[in-house]
Amino acid sequence: MFNRIKEDIKSVFDRDPAARTTFEVLTTYPGLHAIWGHCISHWLWQRKVKWLARFVSTFFRWLTGVEIHPGATIGRRFFIDHGMGIVIGETAEIGDDCTVYHGVTLGGTSWNAGKRHPTLGNNVVIGAGAKVLGPLMIGENARIGSNAVVIKDVPDGATVIGIPGRIVSNPADKEQAKRSKMAKEFGFDAYAVSTDSPDPVSKAIGRLLDHVNLLDGKLQEVTKAVNKVGGTVCEESVPPVHVTEFVEYEKAAAERRKLEKETFDPKI
Repeated sequence: MFNRIKEDIKSVFDRDPAARTTFEVLTTYPGLHAIWGHCISHWLWQRKVKWLARFVSTFFRWLTGVEIHPGATIGRRFFIDHGMGIVIGETAEIGDDCTVYHGVTLGGTSWNAGKRHPTLGNNVVIGAGAKVLGPLMIGENARIGSNAVVIKDVPDGATVIGIPGRIVSNPADKEQAKRSKMAKEFGFDAYAVSTDSPDPVSKAIGRLLDHVNLLDGKLQEVTKAVNKVGGTVCEESVPPVHVTEFVEYEKAAAERRKLEKETFDPKI
């Protein structure tokens, strides 16, 4: 039991930069209190003392603002940040090293008995206000964005946002992996740049990355063909392009425009 408490406290320090001392974490983190209360109620639930289990669960709900049904199964190092307004249903299963923020619901969509709540793999992060509904499987290392409503299974490593939830980042998507690799070479973060994104700017960036990727491939083929017949094309390496260069240029241009505006005299 004490090892479990030590693990939970360490997980707070690992995931919350606001944590300062062990005493502070022990006394002021309702998420931890809710998890430890669930350990007691779950132990009672497994031993068929169900009324007392529900009573303990209700007490900790009143104390922390977090409602975890005694029947839910929770893995090790589970971290509830800000612990308020969270609801975790009876048949929910949560893996190890998962993180859940305030206002999250792991709920059901049916009144029938049996499995009706989500299953979370290891290392899943669910943002504030998100709703994961039904007997779904959320894969390992998946990310659920704030206020998303997830009603379908999520593969390992994917990122889901929106209502209804849609996958905007999936490691299994080869085209997206190419975009991400190229974007990193430019110093650009390609988060949420996907073919099915409703954001026109995101779509445009994705198309541009595809276009640049295709042009690079064609240019390499042409260069190899020309050099085979005695040419000397592209003997020098192409200089790298970084987004930060354009950002610095824009900053300098903005400062120049500001200086011109300040020194402008309408009387002249």
